[in-house]
Amino acid sequence: MLLLKRKVGLMTFSDGREYVHKDLININKAFEQKLVEALESTGEIQVIRSNKIVNKPSVAREEAVFLNNSGAQMTIFNYAVWAFPHFSVIASKFAPPPFLLFGNINPKYPGMVGMLAAAGALDQDGTQTYRVWGDIKQKDVLRKVLAFVRAATARNMLRGQRYGLFGGRSMGMYTAVPNVDLWNKLFGIDIEHIDQLEIIEKSKKIPDQAAKSAREWLEKLTRKIHYDGKQLTPEKLELQIKSYYAVKKICEEFELDFTGIKAQPELTEHFVTMDLTEAFMNDPYDFDGPKEPIVCATEADSDGALTMQILKLISNQPVLFADLRHYDEQDDFFDLCNSGEHATFFAAKSYDPAVNLAKVELYPESFYFPAGGASVRHIAAPGEVTLARLTRKNGEYVMTVIKGEFLDFGEQKNEEKARNTQIEWPHAFAKLKISADDFLATYSSNHIHGVYGDYVEELVHFTKLLGFNMRIYA
Repeated sequence: MLLLKRKVGLMTFSDGREYVHKDLININKAFEQKLVEALESTGEIQVIRSNKIVNKPSVAREEAVFLNNSGAQMTIFNYAVWAFPHFSVIASKFAPPPFLLFGNINPKYPGMVGMLAAAGALDQDGTQTYRVWGDIKQKDVLRKVLAFVRAATARNMLRGQRYGLFGGRSMGMYTAVPNVDLWNKLFGIDIEHIDQLEIIEKSKKIPDQAAKSAREWLEKLTRKIHYDGKQLTPEKLELQIKSYYAVKKICEEFELDFTGIKAQPELTEHFVTMDLTEAFMNDPYDFDGPKEPIVCATEADSDGALTMQILKLISNQPVLFADLRHYDEQDDFFDLCNSGEHATFFAAKSYDPAVNLAKVELYPESFYFPAGGASVRHIAAPGEVTLARLTRKNGEYVMTVIKGEFLDFGEQKNEEKARNTQIEWPHAFAKLKISADDFLATYSSNHIHGVYGDYVEELVHFTKLLGFNMRIYA
């Protein structure tokens, strides 16, 4: 798994009458502790709790400032007893948003009343909140809290990030081009434009021994490398490896959080394909060991890269990039196929490279890419998936979310299905929770992105927090 930790602020509110507050202090602390333990048991949340239970306006302000200064990425307002609602309003002015109001089950005390009174006050002044009520030890209650926490922290983690755009528009795709001002305004993301020449020049400085060692690692772990003496040779594979190291180095030097590479046609015709680079940038490991995936979108698809970064921050796992290449009417699935862009993680859904690469083959690139190089080919492991894509309509963003499943037909039939399109490219056979006709009539991109698991609720929260329109196929 990835090492992403979400920093969640926590404030518990109490009665403003001193004698009542003192009588309730242990009750409040017990419910707060139960909430902390449940959140931290997930392994993905670091709770930053206020030093005091809030029972005065001054305490509300001071503790909210403390959470903000401590790096909390959102705040949970916790209610187990009646609490004066103006404490929550004051805290909301200083604590880091977004705000989740959590009401505990405590029938002997009016905690629900306290939560609703605070919610109404915050609604009146226009503060955006989300409410969850129940026993945090129940799975469905914790799931609701986690869904909002993931969305809220992902939104705030995006702010201040930097996107590296290598090259410009590829092959006339309008949907791949970012709006710099809109990204900065809506997401707080800075875009760095970088010439693809940087990849070529940086590749020259990568030591030959590093590329050779990585090639031997691939030769040892992958199922097969189909050297053909022309399009794919050990030398071209090493050049691809050097390109990967070059892009990784540029990301470090420019302090980039995610990237997109144009590649076609300049690099794919005159240098080498970026398939290996894109696959291993998105992987949770490379030739040197475990690492954090760095989202990398092919064809400089910037809204695709942004969608992938959102999915990564929400799900804490590698993200798929693919073309909607073909619809198989016989078995009712879409073949999500794209040259090299599938991280090898998807071959077996493992964080162990040896497990994934045992199912990966490197094929010579086809006539689309005369410069040659390897295509990183495999069939995505089966499982529930959430697919998504940010698109723009009349200058406004729309988040499309699709529930689906990656299918496995068995090795022989998988090969037959793959040969219907491009045998040397990676494939994910996706059965969607919507008819092909309805999907193709309304979906607004040739690219799509996804992660294993159900993250529809998280994406709904994320979209609402940003104020976007949404289309759900579930």
